[in-house]
Amino acid sequence: MNTNYQAKKHTEKSIGTSVLRQENHALLLGRGTFVDDIPVKQGTAHAAILRSPHAHAIIKSIETHESKNQDGVFAVITGRDMVVHTDSMKTPVDTPMKHYGLAVDRVRFVGEPVAVVCAKNRYLAENAAEKIQIEYEVLKALVDPIESASDEAPLIHPEMSSNLYSTHHFKHGDPDTAFDKTDDVIDFIIEYPRNSIPPIECFGCVAEYLPETGGYDVISNFPGPFGMQPVMAWALRVAGNKLRLRTPPNCGGNFGTKLCMFPHIVVMCVASKLAGRPVKWLEDRLENLAAANSAQNRITRVIAAHKNSGEVTALKMEHWDDNGAYLRAPMPGPIFRMHGTTTNGYKVQHLDVKMNIVATNKCPSGAVRGFGGPQLYFATERLMQKLSVKLELDPLEVIKKNLISADSFPYRTPAGALYDSGNFQRCLEEGVEKGNLLDLKRNQESARKAGKYYGIGYSTAVEPSQSNMGYITILKSESERKKAGPKDGAVSYVTVSVDSSGSVSVVSESVPQGQGHATVLAQIVSDQLGLKPEEIAVNLELDTAKDAWSIASGNYSSRFAPAIGSAAYAAAVRVREKLASIASSKLNVPISSIEFAEGKIYSKENPDNFTKFYRTAALAHWSPGSLPDGMEPGIRERVAWSAPELDSSNSLGEINSELAYGFAFDFCGVEIDPITYEIRVDRYISAHDCGTILNPAIVDGQVSGSFAAGLGAALYEEFVYDKDGAFFSGSFADYLVATAPEMPKLDIIHCTPSPSPYTLLGAKGIGEGNTYSTPVCIANALADALAVEDIVLPMSPSKVADILLEDEPPPPKQEMQSNLEPISGQSLTGQGSTSIEASPKKIWEFVLDPKKLANLIPGCNELKLVSENNYSAVVNLGVGPIRGIFDAKVSLTDLIEHSEMTLKGGLTGTLGSGSGVGFIKLENTPSGTILHYSYEVTVSGKVASIGGRMLRSAAKILIGQFFNNLGSNFREKNGINFWKWLKKIVSLKK
Repeated sequence: MNTNYQAKKHTEKSIGTSVLRQENHALLLGRGTFVDDIPVKQGTAHAAILRSPHAHAIIKSIETHESKNQDGVFAVITGRDMVVHTDSMKTPVDTPMKHYGLAVDRVRFVGEPVAVVCAKNRYLAENAAEKIQIEYEVLKALVDPIESASDEAPLIHPEMSSNLYSTHHFKHGDPDTAFDKTDDVIDFIIEYPRNSIPPIECFGCVAEYLPETGGYDVISNFPGPFGMQPVMAWALRVAGNKLRLRTPPNCGGNFGTKLCMFPHIVVMCVASKLAGRPVKWLEDRLENLAAANSAQNRITRVIAAHKNSGEVTALKMEHWDDNGAYLRAPMPGPIFRMHGTTTNGYKVQHLDVKMNIVATNKCPSGAVRGFGGPQLYFATERLMQKLSVKLELDPLEVIKKNLISADSFPYRTPAGALYDSGNFQRCLEEGVEKGNLLDLKRNQESARKAGKYYGIGYSTAVEPSQSNMGYITILKSESERKKAGPKDGAVSYVTVSVDSSGSVSVVSESVPQGQGHATVLAQIVSDQLGLKPEEIAVNLELDTAKDAWSIASGNYSSRFAPAIGSAAYAAAVRVREKLASIASSKLNVPISSIEFAEGKIYSKENPDNFTKFYRTAALAHWSPGSLPDGMEPGIRERVAWSAPELDSSNSLGEINSELAYGFAFDFCGVEIDPITYEIRVDRYISAHDCGTILNPAIVDGQVSGSFAAGLGAALYEEFVYDKDGAFFSGSFADYLVATAPEMPKLDIIHCTPSPSPYTLLGAKGIGEGNTYSTPVCIANALADALAVEDIVLPMSPSKVADILLEDEPPPPKQEMQSNLEPISGQSLTGQGSTSIEASPKKIWEFVLDPKKLANLIPGCNELKLVSENNYSAVVNLGVGPIRGIFDAKVSLTDLIEHSEMTLKGGLTGTLGSGSGVGFIKLENTPSGTILHYSYEVTVSGKVASIGGRMLRSAAKILIGQFFNNLGSNFREKNGINFWKWLKKIVSLKK
């Protein structure tokens, strides 16, 4: 409903105040209810997923017989089962690529689900998954999006003609003429890293097949958009009303990442069907980091036409967007959602944009907080900084020259976005003044005098919120859009009801993950009804079988304040008007003189003429006959709200992809230690205009959260793959996130608001702004500090050292002989020595004895002599949280008797594979032997995904165990002779 509701004035308002969050009490008491807390039916199976250790390989065979025969196993599901029971999941792009949730015939990234085991408990399921035998034929992996997009690249999906899911070219205005007439051009290439925002709670769902209806009942922490519900129903070959999705009361974070769990829901539905019982699956942290979701890494070429005075007149961009091994809806949404804001807050009128949506052998990309904004604004704001350096101008002055003027709103960008309101210059000036930029410049001067590197960075960001569900259509041709019919708008539902005792309840489909939605809804509704926020009960669990919902429902795109807030306001106004009509007839006053406050409904001309709120509400339930003529009994108002400004795309593919547009201006000082190269954010100031502020404390929380994400992207977070697609960031030891100790002081400035004319409360979204502005603000500060052109995020001390020490000669390379056959994965090297109380001869004979050698190898269950000096073994090894059984082969070569030998070997298992070479030299000494060793090991698969730090630590431990076992065989029974040692200590004391 698009009625413009006008708020009534009350004696006190809670909107605009920092009301304490309703949600906190239960969570602080440990009484939250998350997906794992929800009781399941007796007999529910638990699922474990077997994942690919390879980035790209053909599945030659899968043997599941042994796994299926394990005690407690109900079913084993593979990609072939998915082909039988489901259809390939639809994507916005018309592509021949197939995606079934489990790999079919080929794996395309490390961690890709290959099979699912359903068993009595998770332990049995995990053990049975290790029994599945898979034979792979490893193929070349592609991790560079530009290489993958080339005509010569091998195909990741053979059914596609190239590794480009799609390409698009947009021209807006007259960029060719603008470039012909320009004073000058600036041309550069930038890269934005691949990262994510891991939530505390990973994916989780309980799926049940309902044979009586042929449908499915699923409870999960899937946050929406519920436009994925039809995608899942299509894949499962059922009508939409046969797929019931439910959400738990609480969710342990999302940040967009859980949107992409819908393929897992489809898989677990099939698992339930084949297991004949409900199936519960909870993702673990290793799975989440390696294979859940990530934002796209992007390479962008930027060419800008500009005047010598610093104004940008036209812009060309070409993007290579790395979407990973599969395109999952709503991908490639981020690049299209932000297309309308390609020019950010700048008055550039001519635009030329090419988009390459590329497949690589990485985890498929998906929604992450910011959804395309960090990648885009890294390009626009690096442009402003680079242009200022080129023209020798103050970067802040270059920004000011290019900002859209306040009298231009509402402002239509060349790509179609309709900026609803704003005063960007005022926000910038307030930020400079309240944030004390002069103080920061004094800090810079002092630091540089002290010999430190200190830079100041600036950035701006237009922050879009409340997506237009039609924006994704611009990736289709005009004829395709016409054939499909119009797509526009975004429907939001809120229901407000009052029971017979006067208690008020609110139900919505916003599916929050910790933002404080219940608190703000209570504020909005209580203001209209003259009640206290704590008197309003809010339920935000969503059940598609009985609740009002739409394809736009869910938690994403900062839609709550503009969309849900507007629907809640409209519903509350309707309830108010109904109660006012009932009260006016009882108080004998016109409806226009009715006021609500402190639980009373009264005449504003005579406050003593009143009725209690609860009594008025009771009449609608207990005495329908006394209601005004034509009024329905009961009090329950449901509003479906969508703004008319969210219209369809035009023939040029231009569309207003969002409803409301906030603005952020950031600046910061960054200091670099000249000795350690440590990067320290000295001060960070972030000024925001998000229209009407509904709850300042919650706004500050959203700004702080998005700032933490932006800081992580700038300095810490990156998913790293090697050239062969092996994943190196599978634990928090190697994927570093910004935690409380890393957070610098953040000064948040609320600028004079520019309320949106298109939302009923004037509010705009505020959940993503600093994911856009912070990474590039810090990057610009680092570029200023180091006086360099190019900054590659995340910027670590080692990268700073590479910049500052690039003219120094490299250290001498230490040679280590190796005949190791290289394989894809994490490489580890090391060397050391140990003293053993035995002669080289005894050690030599000991190592060449197969039975004794077996006792030296950590975790060795069985060792067989295959041929002279060649052995096969079965070993049980664990690295961090990963433990599994591996088949190993060991060869002893290059033997120089009693002196030197080389050990070569390899191991394979369901959790990964590895190969290595070790060199041993025995040095005779008066007290025994000094054993010198060096090694080089390469591992891949799930084991490699835990990251280098943990692997290096594990390698040292395992090597240590080997030589400790060796040494212990030549010591006296109690190790280092305990009695001799004790006597020595006693004699020293005497």
